[in-house]
Amino acid sequence: MAPFGHPLALVAASFAVAFAVAVMVDGFAMPAKVRAANRPRPPASLLVDLLARAAVVAVVFALFFAISWRPLYAAAGTISTLAIFTLISRAKYEFIREPLVFSDIALVMLVFRHKEMFYAGWLNILFWLVAFGYVFGASALFMIFEPSVLPAANRPVLIALMAVAAILPWLLPLERHARRTLAAISAKLTGNHDIKVLTVRLGTLAAVTYSFLTWLGMRPNTLQAPAETGIGAPAVASRHTAPPLVVIWQSESFMDMRHFGVSSLALPNLDRLRRRAAEWGRMSSIFEGGYTLRTEFSVISGLPPDQLGPDASHPYLRAGPYADIAWPNRFRKAGWSTHFIHPYDRQFFSRDRALPQLGFEALTMLDAFDHDREHEGPYVSDLTLSRRVLDRCREDGGKGQFLFAASMENHGPWHPGRHGDANDPLDIYLAILQRSDAALGHLADELDRMDRPVWLAFYGDHAPMLKSFADPFPDPRTDYLIVPMGHAAGGVAAAGAPAEKAPWRIIADMVRHAGFGNWLASGGPATDIAR
Repeated sequence: MAPFGHPLALVAASFAVAFAVAVMVDGFAMPAKVRAANRPRPPASLLVDLLARAAVVAVVFALFFAISWRPLYAAAGTISTLAIFTLISRAKYEFIREPLVFSDIALVMLVFRHKEMFYAGWLNILFWLVAFGYVFGASALFMIFEPSVLPAANRPVLIALMAVAAILPWLLPLERHARRTLAAISAKLTGNHDIKVLTVRLGTLAAVTYSFLTWLGMRPNTLQAPAETGIGAPAVASRHTAPPLVVIWQSESFMDMRHFGVSSLALPNLDRLRRRAAEWGRMSSIFEGGYTLRTEFSVISGLPPDQLGPDASHPYLRAGPYADIAWPNRFRKAGWSTHFIHPYDRQFFSRDRALPQLGFEALTMLDAFDHDREHEGPYVSDLTLSRRVLDRCREDGGKGQFLFAASMENHGPWHPGRHGDANDPLDIYLAILQRSDAALGHLADELDRMDRPVWLAFYGDHAPMLKSFADPFPDPRTDYLIVPMGHAAGGVAAAGAPAEKAPWRIIADMVRHAGFGNWLASGGPATDIAR
């Protein structure tokens, strides 16, 4: 410590080194072409960004220093923490073209519980041995060889003061007035920049931190569907005595690969339904290769992502403000039954908490399926799901039904063993895609036989993550169709030509075709989300 003259000088020098290295490491968070695409910022803005980064680094540094009173250890711990965040963010970007977002923290436990789903098979015993070996081994070495700078005088007071200084920043967001102040500062700092721009500007950890604080202090207005756009009572709206049925089928990673020259693919059921559909074509993508919940929420709510603010990255974390405008609630309030069916963990993406708020009276999830992974594969088949959906359709209870089904069978990874002797991910994906088409055909045939007006909307949630085929996908748009069936089949002309559609228009346009209610000519209800 002699070269620094005083322990405080060593602490300051250690923090400066940690900050400098953190800034250099943050340069690897995004590819060079992404960094180069950002417009240069004025010097004053660059200084603000640098100070914002320094504040986050200081909070992390203070935590390590408070538990050790060793500045070099604090610097090493800070550098390691920021490097880990940066490496994870870069890996995520390389995988699905998005760096870490604050809502990914809510998915951490899901990654450990569903490693296959997140392509995280590397989180094995060897990983944990290396990780814990590094953390505890490096910490032990610093504790042994680096002397503490804690003064001999007034130790209890100094320890207490340092502990408060280290912990207080983490507790401030819990206090209402402090949270509002932090959120206002963070919102001004982040502006309306997306997470890619923020990561380039602030680095991974700072971008995640300030985005989270902005979200935490944001209070969206409760959105309400205008009365004139409500769903009519089933019998009146359908002009039939039998109660109507609406089935929304969200097909996992479904994409007609014939768009990309895969001529060997046969999807006869998709083709025949297109010929009788009121509308069909390509659906614009919310996200390529993942984040099913974003497409799902957009369809259910009827809201585009740019109207959600920070909620757009994980809308189910805070579904309440969007409850009244969500389509399931609008159907439910008109006297329909509403049901969500998805053969996967009910807690995944917080569906068990969010979907009832959005108006689903009942959830049928994986625990209601007798699924044998060893013999049936990692996911419940689409055919099994279609049979369960049809069982629910036959339980009409004398009133209209709104059913939303989200399939799982064609979720990646498409590794050897999922379809016979096939080893190539594309071949496996195509084979399961054809099974999905067969399940769609079975569902459509049975719906068509029902003695009631039926409307089926089918779409793929996002492009498949087939890096061996394309990276990125040449066109991330998926496929959709809206088909009148049963008693509804005779009163609507087939579209003939395809049309492009946004996910948030799927249910609105189906309602318009079916005559269940009037939709605003402007394209949907206006929203005003206040921060």
